[in-house]
Amino acid sequence: MTAEQAILALLEERGPGRTICPSEAAKRLAGPQGDWRAVMGVVHESVDALHEKGEIALSRKGEPISRRRGAYRIARRRPGGPRTVS
Repeated sequence: MTAEQAILALLEERGPGRTICPSEAAKRLAGPQGDWRAVMGVVHESVDALHEKGEIALSRKGEPISRRRGAYRIARRRPGGPRTVS
């Protein structure tokens, strides 16, 4: 499983309008005994790629953001919707 696949799978499982934390994708990639912190860089790169493709939207403290910074949440972008989450 790739980081992009992990992000999209978690969003699908969570359901429409719900968000995930990037660490959830890292934990899925690392597995039960793995070091999820070691794969956070790959997850962040995948978040950037998915955001650039318009597949996901980002938020921080419930407010939409246009790029990843600090603690942030990931949501599935609604068709025709903005690249940020409100």
